[in-house]
Amino acid sequence: AYRFQVGKGVKLRDGADVTIVATGLMVSMALEAAETLAAEGISARVVNIHTIKPIDRDIIAKAAGETGAIVTAEEHNVIGGLGSAVADVMAENGIGKRLVKIGLPGYPHGASKMYLMKKYGIDAMHLVGAVEDLVGKKLGIAEKDLEEVRFVDFLEV
Repeated sequence: AYRFQVGKGVKLRDGADVTIVATGLMVSMALEAAETLAAEGISARVVNIHTIKPIDRDIIAKAAGETGAIVTAEEHNVIGGLGSAVADVMAENGIGKRLVKIGLPGYPHGASKMYLMKKYGIDAMHLVGAVEDLVGKKLGIAEKDLEEVRFVDFLEV
C-alpha cells in the first residue's frame, strides 16, 4: 500500500523516452498524456512530486538520467515552482537533457481555474505537444484521444 512521505516523489508509470514530472491536478493529466502517447509508441514515465520543498532529488535525477527528456507540469507559476526545482536538480547533477515547463508563464488575471488552465496550456493536450516536440514526432493525437483515457473530468468536479 502507498504511504505518503513528505519530500518523496512517486513513480506512477515507468517509461524510457521521456519523463513527465507533475504535481497537483496535473498528475492525472500526465497519466492521460502518457497513456495516449503509449498507444503511439512513446514511452513516458510519470513521476508525482507532491511536495516541492523539500524536493525528491533522487527520483528526479534518476528519471532525468534514464529517459531522454523531462517535461514538468504544474498549475502554478513556472518561475520558482516545480519546473525551476527540477531544473536545479538537473543542473546540480550535471544532467544536460532538454526540459520543457508546462505551467503559468506569469501572474494571470482572475478567472476560473479551468479557463486559466486552457488559456495557458496547462492540460494533457499541451503535455502531449511538449513530448511530441521533445521526441521529434508529430503523432496526430487529438483531444478526443485523451478523453478515451481520462481519469477525471475536471469540468464536473
